[in-house]
Amino acid sequence: MVELFYAYWPVVLIAVAIGIIVGFLIFRPRQRVRLTDSAPVRPHMTIHPGETVLEHEAEVTTRHVIGSEGSLPAQPSDELERLKGVGPKLASLLKAHGLTRYEHLAKLSDEELERLDADLGAFRGRLQRDRVVEQADYLARGDIDGFEQRFGKL
Repeated sequence: MVELFYAYWPVVLIAVAIGIIVGFLIFRPRQRVRLTDSAPVRPHMTIHPGETVLEHEAEVTTRHVIGSEGSLPAQPSDELERLKGVGPKLASLLKAHGLTRYEHLAKLSDEELERLDADLGAFRGRLQRDRVVEQADYLARGDIDGFEQRFGKL
């Protein structure tokens, strides 16, 4: 047995090193993010019971009226075609439903997503299959690196 160890000690040493590295990668401490109930909620962040995210966004937008004519501030729409699985036709359908920014897509509830999916016709199921809401969440936060790690290059 000792002769066997002396003959193969480099292989044993490499195997032990690989085992330590794999063990560290599997059992390493991971960052845990916990949201507390004590964090302050600003008025524009509260959604009243029975109100959907799209209705809330419309209310918040209309509250920020500028000028005496009551014109809304111009919010440029995002390039929805940057999302994987969203082409020009699907982007135009989403814009027709009032979803022009990544934040709008990222804040969709499950019920809203199901209602929207029912109205998409030939694109039914595309939003869930291509994880468009998750992609929009990354781009809404400006996390381009996270997006590219998860979904590939933009």
